[in-house]
Amino acid sequence: MDGGDPAAVAAGAGRQGILRRAEASAADPGAVAHLAAGLGRGLALALLFVSPRADFAATMRAAGLAFGDTPTLGCTTAGEIAGGYVEDRIVAVGFPARDFAAETIAIEDLDRIDPAALIDRMIRARQGLAASHPGFAHEFAYLLVDGSTLREDALMAVVGHGLGPVPLFGGSAGDGTRFGQTYVAQGPQVRTNAAFLTFVRTRCPVKVFSFDHLDAGAGRMVVTGADPAQRRVCEINAAPAATEYARLLGKPAGQLDPFTFAAHPLVVRVGGRHHVRSIQRVENGTDLVFFSAIDEGVVLTLATPRDIAASLESNLAGLAAAGPPDSILACDCILRRIEAQQKQQTRAVSQVLARHNVTGFSTYGEQFGAMHVNLTMTGVAIYAPEGD
Repeated sequence: MDGGDPAAVAAGAGRQGILRRAEASAADPGAVAHLAAGLGRGLALALLFVSPRADFAATMRAAGLAFGDTPTLGCTTAGEIAGGYVEDRIVAVGFPARDFAAETIAIEDLDRIDPAALIDRMIRARQGLAASHPGFAHEFAYLLVDGSTLREDALMAVVGHGLGPVPLFGGSAGDGTRFGQTYVAQGPQVRTNAAFLTFVRTRCPVKVFSFDHLDAGAGRMVVTGADPAQRRVCEINAAPAATEYARLLGKPAGQLDPFTFAAHPLVVRVGGRHHVRSIQRVENGTDLVFFSAIDEGVVLTLATPRDIAASLESNLAGLAAAGPPDSILACDCILRRIEAQQKQQTRAVSQVLARHNVTGFSTYGEQFGAMHVNLTMTGVAIYAPEGD
């Protein structure tokens, strides 16, 4: 991109809708200032999705200064989405106060959640936001959580009781494909083992969604040895877990990697629906570590992915049945990005995301309703208010 204002070029403002979006290189020392200029003023909330290539703490400190009084939330990512898959970027999203109001609850120390206290805080935040903005008839909740805690399932078991009628989606912070430490932040306050739950009211109609591109197959296996607290499976069908999984795929256990896990996902049937239980990595050569809850006795089924770009296009187009959304904010599993790369579909998927004006980040897990899920895209479609 040549010419024009340098700040605008660096910020990569791109296509704008009701939600404002800007992006900058993670290596740019002036990135946050450019992002703040790109989003402008008058915001009810700003979100920053920060590549692990950036200094996250420094980025959030700079955001605390650059965004002034605007409440700011951030997380590290496993890749960014800004009208398509991008890498090594900082992507910022602004919610104009003209259309949105937000209230954020910080949930510290996920190992010791007080359910009654958290539910009470959630109810008071919801009620307070409704009372202060009676003209904003639509609402949703958005959750950012440290993706290295292994506590998302326990967190959602509590959060689900305090949501009432509010639809929720969210994502677990990432660390690229290193699967190391992840971070979330509220303003300059960087946290681990924590989550931030934001209630949003808006005058814009919204639809919270969750998509996948999987069909359950016939190959079944039983978890016969597991450590649920660590999401670790030691045995499948009374054999070493990694060895048995590889055997069912017809390949050596030594060849298991994230590409394999993305191409051959596992699902479990709960409440009449299949939910993904994605494998994160092999440990000790024999154990499988999962992205979400797993336990002994669980029956897993090998799933077959459909064409990821075609499926995404169909799902996003379905959100436009009563008119196209203006903007989409999404949380997309890292394994979907890996699968797109493996199958040389990254460009095709990015074109679909750009066509539907999708912004967000790649995650270590997604939240939808009261569940922690994997290998999905969750998000909210935001529609222009009537009369606009």
